[in-house]
Amino acid sequence: MLQTFRYGIPGGDFLQRTVTKLPVINSLLGHHFPQHLHVKVGDRAELTKAFTQDDVVTFSDLTGDTNPLHLNEDFAKKSRFGRTIVHGVLINGLISAVLGTKMPGQGCVFLSQEIRFPAPLYTGEEVTAAAEVTRLKGSIAHISVSCQVRDSRKTVMEGMVKVMVSAS
Repeated sequence: MLQTFRYGIPGGDFLQRTVTKLPVINSLLGHHFPQHLHVKVGDRAELTKAFTQDDVVTFSDLTGDTNPLHLNEDFAKKSRFGRTIVHGVLINGLISAVLGTKMPGQGCVFLSQEIRFPAPLYTGEEVTAAAEVTRLKGSIAHISVSCQVRDSRKTVMEGMVKVMVSAS
């Protein structure tokens, strides 16, 4: 197998032999690189939800994030937001749900993210989490994500994520 690489150079077909042999070598080394992904650039999916104060309290109990900005109306009234807000990470959970259940779907692995929260989300506001594949590099999908309040079109989260896509 290695001789194919070493002696393939003088014949000028080194690249072709490398590409042809790569799946065989990867399987021998225990690596799996899907040849056919079930997503393509431009694929899009979304999910809509309105968080309740009970959702926020449950999230707070599960994570230990008891910041009064999320839980205490009196405290939050004195803040620049004027009332309690939904945890940013809870909003981001909608993106995880879109990616894991709709697109790319089951078997994808969240690798990294870069997100920002330009505006607050209040309980009861219906928010749509959207994801769109912008680039594919091997088995890695680069996906643009955003969460917008449906009525006001206010963006409450936006950014980019990278996921490893499972083979089809």
